Amino acid sequence: MKLSPLYGSGVSCGFPSPADDHKEAALSLDQHLITSPAATFLARANGDSMQNLGIFDRDLLVVDRSLIPIHGDVVVVALDGQLTCKVLDRQQGRLLSANDKYAPIPIWEGQELIVEGVVKASVRYHRPC
Repeated sequence: MKLSPLYGSGVSCGFPSPADDHKEAALSLDQHLITSPAATFLARANGDSMQNLGIFDRDLLVVDRSLIPIHGDVVVVALDGQLTCKVLDRQQGRLLSANDKYAPIPIWEGQELIVEGVVKASVRYHRPC
């Protein structure tokens, strides 16, 4: 686990503030993003179906298996053996994309659906790795 410096206030995305030159404490991304290490895995997003929720192609997903999925959670599921990342719609029994190009995916009786975990966070790369 590597500790990186954390600035004491947010980074302005408008005009810079000269008062923000002070570092706070060190921050471990593991400690910040992963609360249940034994139940957490990382996955790479593939495609554009979740872009309206800020999850883009090649983003890194932090997926927590210890969380109980609830209506509206972003989840990674295995649907008939195929992994996908969608919004869980428990009320209507379906999986939703976050892009109007894609129709909801109904979950039919007898279909194999395994919720692999809840997406707790995503990390976007602004420069290709």
